[in-house]
Amino acid sequence: MSQAQPGILAPIPAFGRYLLFAARPQAGQAAALTRLAALAEVDAMVVGLGPALVNRLGARIPGLRGFPDFSSPGLAIPATPHDLCCWLRSDERGELVHLSRRVEQALGQAFDLQHGVDAFRYGGGRDLTGYEDGTENPVGSAATATALVATQGPGLDGSSFLALQQWQHDFHAFDGMSGQQQDHAIGRRKSDNQELDDAPESAHVKRTAQESFDPEAFVLRRSMPWARDDDSGLMFAAFATSFDAYEAQMRRMVGADDGIRDGLFQFSRPINGSYFWCPPLRDGQLDLRAVGL
Repeated sequence: MSQAQPGILAPIPAFGRYLLFAARPQAGQAAALTRLAALAEVDAMVVGLGPALVNRLGARIPGLRGFPDFSSPGLAIPATPHDLCCWLRSDERGELVHLSRRVEQALGQAFDLQHGVDAFRYGGGRDLTGYEDGTENPVGSAATATALVATQGPGLDGSSFLALQQWQHDFHAFDGMSGQQQDHAIGRRKSDNQELDDAPESAHVKRTAQESFDPEAFVLRRSMPWARDDDSGLMFAAFATSFDAYEAQMRRMVGADDGIRDGLFQFSRPINGSYFWCPPLRDGQLDLRAVGL
């Protein structure tokens, strides 16, 4: 779909940088977003607006809402709302440094950078644990139908809803597991990515099998590994036409209905989570008509 921000459907880049901003109390966000929309690098970044920023602009995007509380006893799933997300993408890490500067200059004094995460492609598309990520991602026209809003009218068609979560891996715990225990936590063999028939019900593959939900819960995953000092993990990014599919998967992962927790929690945990609406394009720039700009 030509109206969509290209990075949503494009393959994972070699390097990524996630910039998460908070709006400052004073006015000026509208002008800053207009400057951001005019940047020429639409192929090199994906921009998402948080629900509080949309409300501040006096607008309403159908389906945009705050990140839910999925926590349960002994299991924290943090909700960390942000007003603006810029996912920068490049095959050259240095280009991300310069693009970051241009983005921050465009936003001026209207936004504060709260959180930045550098990410990268690993092993042709694997998580740092060595397992393939996004094996059952929809492709082609199915990816477009899964990720991009349609038939909602100008300013909305071509947009997408982004669920973004930073997961931190505990490699001491992971390395202490046997190869079979690791495979059973995921539900696939690391060696050949083959799904395991004898995996337990807690296996991640079984917990999140998209076709097993009613209605089916398909999302387009565009996740990237991240690392900083001694910490590392996965920036989980799911694009869809609504947040419903992501929420259905998360509820099952935490065992909200049957008490069975996803095997991922044996060695990984989310440390933040945010929702964003990613506007479409118009004449090669971000189309912000839906928020009155």
